[in-house]
Amino acid sequence: MDTLDTALAAAWLRAAAAAVDRHAPELTALDSAIGDGDHGSNLRRGFTALAPLLAAPPAGGPGELLRAAGSTLISRVGGASGPLYGSALRALGAALPAAPATAAELAEALAAALASVQRLGGAQVGDKTMVDALAPAAEAFRAAAGQGLPAAAEAAARAAEQGARDTVPLQARKGRASYLGPRSVGHQDPGATSTGLILRALAEAAAAG
Repeated sequence: MDTLDTALAAAWLRAAAAAVDRHAPELTALDSAIGDGDHGSNLRRGFTALAPLLAAPPAGGPGELLRAAGSTLISRVGGASGPLYGSALRALGAALPAAPATAAELAEALAAALASVQRLGGAQVGDKTMVDALAPAAEAFRAAAGQGLPAAAEAAARAAEQGARDTVPLQARKGRASYLGPRSVGHQDPGATSTGLILRALAEAAAAG
């Protein structure tokens, strides 16, 4: 499928929920090392809460679905994850047209999601946060958008996964992990890791589309 319609947006969120559920223990372990230890459980609770919305998506197109999903995450996920992921999905949805979105339009929407996360959290690339995965993913998607949605989503997923791995040698400058100072070095950031999982889910949904 080369456009993002409501069905594909719902498939993406279902795949993301399944990925978060599978990897919740890993995310919790990463967060236990440098955070509060609740990233996996919080995200699992939030994405599980999307089930009723995904069973009966709104009729206003993919943007409306993503905005509603973002609002659900904000209301159901504790810690920083809910506001950050919820803000990202709401900004993503708000930037999409009512009709199915092309790869180029989704690239612009991903840039809007990144900007929303950065406004809310104040993080830049290199601060050891989800931005270290989301920023390269947004750029990779934009660069590959001319190849179609599945190819662009795959490029974004790979960039996000590499961005998450690249947080290991960084010292955290934002979030709970920043309180640890040099002790945060040597650990992969949980938010960057979950960002990689969610963008991998988009690539899988687009490829299966």
